[in-house]
Amino acid sequence: MQDIARRFPQNPLLLPKDLKSSKEEFQIICLLNPGVFTFNGKTWLVVRVAETITQKEGVIYFPAINATGNTEIVEIPLNDPDLIATDPRVISYKGLDYLTTLSHLRLLSSEDGIHFTESEDYPPLFGAGYLERFGIEDCRVAQIEDTYYLTYTAVSDSGVGVGLRTTKDWKTFEHRGMILPPHNKDCAIFNEKVNGKYYCLHRPSSVELGGNYIWLADSPDGVHWGNHQCIIKVRPGQWDNTRVGAGASPIKTEKGWLAIYHGANEKHQYCLGAFLMDPDDPSKVIGRTVDPIMMPLETYELSGFFGHVVFTNGHVVNGDEITFYYGAADEFICGAKFSIQEILTAIETIKIASPVAKN
Repeated sequence: MQDIARRFPQNPLLLPKDLKSSKEEFQIICLLNPGVFTFNGKTWLVVRVAETITQKEGVIYFPAINATGNTEIVEIPLNDPDLIATDPRVISYKGLDYLTTLSHLRLLSSEDGIHFTESEDYPPLFGAGYLERFGIEDCRVAQIEDTYYLTYTAVSDSGVGVGLRTTKDWKTFEHRGMILPPHNKDCAIFNEKVNGKYYCLHRPSSVELGGNYIWLADSPDGVHWGNHQCIIKVRPGQWDNTRVGAGASPIKTEKGWLAIYHGANEKHQYCLGAFLMDPDDPSKVIGRTVDPIMMPLETYELSGFFGHVVFTNGHVVNGDEITFYYGAADEFICGAKFSIQEILTAIETIKIASPVAKN
């Protein structure tokens, strides 16, 4: 195992106590997995903020957005025989799954990439409509020409899918609806077209047959997606043997499209790896790292709301340097730097014969 991340000495950069809750009766439990972009000369984070209700003894509460767009509180006695509450992230009640928190997105900016603040000029983004009634999560940002594409996880009792909003000024947004239906998430749109087409990585899931693999799709307009192909699978016996999912937008290099991805094992421990796609045909995977390029090592990555997690879906590229912003232990926002060349060198240690072959 090799970790080549150069973590910020100031980590964690943001903690739950650093932001105010959206409602007086709510409390922020964790900050997670920011999307990242540059705008007006600053570095910006689209932070996922997960909130819940202060719990009382003998009862579990969790928030959800109702059909009118308002937040309602669901209350269940802890001794209810139909309640399963063994996971801090999800509860099951009468055969249905619910999130213990309700997530929305906050915009924070920084002059130095280290100290981030929130401005009232850029208000939060909340779930809208019945397909987002359990919140919106884990935003990834792609910029194509003068338009920013925000892909995020839209959560509801109908399932988990990929929502899309677009903006040019970060104050007005066009809600494009659900572009990939349940069960799907981890959608990262490429920052430029390839052969006249939009491309994205995404992660459909199958419990009975198949698994949590990374797929590729293309689109004529960035909204309607097709030609889906499975390109990266889990690897039995390795650090990414249970699930894999895309990070941020792939990075164009002289050797091809470099994609950072997260992988998890059967213990739900999350690390980061990388793979490389052909520059003219992203469905062709050229190589993949054997070992993680980053793994949970620091105390703030090992212990938190859900420990042993490093998870990224946002970065800034400056020459050979990538500045990653990532969620640690599902609670804190942190930063780290990587060398593109160092990652490419690690990728060259493995070749993949076929993009759909089981690894």
